[in-house]
Amino acid sequence: MKILIACEESGTVRDAFIKKGHNVESCDLLPSRGEYPEQHYQGDIKDMLYRGWDMVIAFPPCTHLSSSGARWFEQKKKDGRQQEGIDFFNLFTMLPYPYICIENPIGIMSTHYRKPDQIIQPYEYGDSARKSTCLWLKQLPKLVPTNIVDQGEITTYKSGKKMPKWYADAFSLPPKERAKIRSKTFQGIANAMADQWSNL
Repeated sequence: MKILIACEESGTVRDAFIKKGHNVESCDLLPSRGEYPEQHYQGDIKDMLYRGWDMVIAFPPCTHLSSSGARWFEQKKKDGRQQEGIDFFNLFTMLPYPYICIENPIGIMSTHYRKPDQIIQPYEYGDSARKSTCLWLKQLPKLVPTNIVDQGEITTYKSGKKMPKWYADAFSLPPKERAKIRSKTFQGIANAMADQWSNL
């Protein structure tokens, strides 16, 4: 299949599908990491959307959409940032391709678009961590858990808020690196997508 992985700089999902023999390209404003960085377009995703893909897996930015940032929603509504995030997410809902997956954390798109088809966790796919991840699917089957492990350590951050340790540890990094760590797809989920969606 000809597959676009949209808004992914880590290369995790792209590389998993390449290893299954697919023709895959990722796209992001940032340069790519991973094993096949040559299979990456650094630039505006709108340049890539209409190139006859069979499948698009999209990871639109969640900064203005995620429930974790709800305390800033009012300001983001006023200055237009939230609407920009909604409009960008909706680009992927209108694509004409057979198979589409849009990923985002729990947030406002459940009401501004529709409820997700499923909510998955890394610990269901072999990674000891919690990260509630929503998937909106078009003609794709729901992912089936592959290896349920422990849910990972929970820690109390300086503010007194409890959160997964992997997430809290990212606070020690510079903001740009922190964002990369938090947005990266866990390897077990990437492998499950490639394994379960390769033979459609």
